[in-house]
Amino acid sequence: MTDTKKIKHKITTRHSGGEVPKRVYRSLIRQTVLTTLRNEGADLLCVVNVLITDDEGIRKFNKKYRGIDEATDVLSFPMQTFTKPGWGGLSAVELDEDSGELPLGDIIISTESVKKHARKYKKTMEQETTYMMIHSTLHLLGYDHENARNEREMFSKKDLIMKEMGYFD
Repeated sequence: MTDTKKIKHKITTRHSGGEVPKRVYRSLIRQTVLTTLRNEGADLLCVVNVLITDDEGIRKFNKKYRGIDEATDVLSFPMQTFTKPGWGGLSAVELDEDSGELPLGDIIISTESVKKHARKYKKTMEQETTYMMIHSTLHLLGYDHENARNEREMFSKKDLIMKEMGYFD
């Protein structure tokens, strides 16, 4: 069995629209995705791309891919298929032919919406960003909240990872 702590997953962040995020914010995003992957036991080198944008930027993606013409906090675009939620449910693995890496998916996050939610729920920007990134990464890993059982499982995982990262949500 592979030691998931030693796998150097590739988490890339880029920015488009709105305020340029500080290095510490990008670092928090990468650390959150890495912690979630490791918590799930991801034992193949995964690639996750994160686009940090504003409400206008995410609204365009939400309209194009979901048909919803409004801003949202975060969007997840999984690139793998899972027969059940979690790393153990990964079905047909589709590695990148050139690199041998597993493209897990893309995440788009709106810093504007995250700030609004942080104020609304009386959380710090860091807490809300961590929450959103765990949530999105779990979606990339096949979790959803389409029914009560799936939602409980997903939110239980989210709470566990939040605690592991030092937040008591």
